Amino acid sequence: MIRALLFASTLLAACQPEAATPHVDPHAAARPITWDQLLDRPRETATLRIAFGEGELEFGELWLPQGEGPFPVVVMVHGGCWLSQIPGTILQDYVAADLRDHGVAVWNLEYARIGHESGGWPGTFEDIADGVDHLREVAQAHPLDLDRLVFTGHSAGGHLALWAAARGNLPEDSAAWRDDPLLPETVVTLAGINDLANYRANGPGRCGEPATVDDLIGPVEAQTPDLMAQVSPAAMGPMAVGQVIVSGEFDPIVPPSLGTHYAALAQARGDTVRHVVLPEAGHFELIDPTSPAWQEVRAILVEALESE
Repeated sequence: MIRALLFASTLLAACQPEAATPHVDPHAAARPITWDQLLDRPRETATLRIAFGEGELEFGELWLPQGEGPFPVVVMVHGGCWLSQIPGTILQDYVAADLRDHGVAVWNLEYARIGHESGGWPGTFEDIADGVDHLREVAQAHPLDLDRLVFTGHSAGGHLALWAAARGNLPEDSAAWRDDPLLPETVVTLAGINDLANYRANGPGRCGEPATVDDLIGPVEAQTPDLMAQVSPAAMGPMAVGQVIVSGEFDPIVPPSLGTHYAALAQARGDTVRHVVLPEAGHFELIDPTSPAWQEVRAILVEALESE
């Protein structure tokens, strides 16, 4: 595992533009955890793995609490810079287990990423759309209450969770358009890359941007308004879904200024959105169930589920 993580870190560094100035994190000493430290911990396993398509990456992992239910549900999307070289659903195992232990079912999605045969636009987005909508079939066989449904995702997964909540705005000729998409009342992005154009232009380079954004959706010259309206929540028009944008104060990968920028844009177009900056938190504290930041995140998720 450590060797694989070191390889992924090397790959991310290689993706940065040659002329870019290395990003120095001024808060490194204040952040108690890195992603390899998180993944070195023992992990619990999901109740079931359920395919939603024929591809080997088209599956979700269902975490069911004890009891009869029906249980409120969180649809969860992992991050990892949209890259195949970075681990997938296991990044969310820790918080999925924590939510399960607090009476919340979790549908943790896998999807094709950059480096997989169908990764990027539109394959990555089609996987998320199909995985979310398959939850209706899962609920026919398991005690899930889809009237209490929240989407969440971390980092690149935050982008995809917010995109999934916004896809009711997709034009019918979009490859990712689906009839009657399953939408939540609320979406909570955790260090989410909510505005692809802004991240491409102003991200700190820690996720390989701008190259990773181009690898995800195509070269910059092809990033037309029509395309951005299909791939970037910031460009997809007003959303009828409540949004909570969560940032870590010391996050060097998706700094809170990016969350502030997106929240202002969403508010200006009439969305119901709030931006929460968690003090003394970096990037991975938001998915570390032992951190104070996660206690705040869980409270936000539970409050959203209970208000529906």
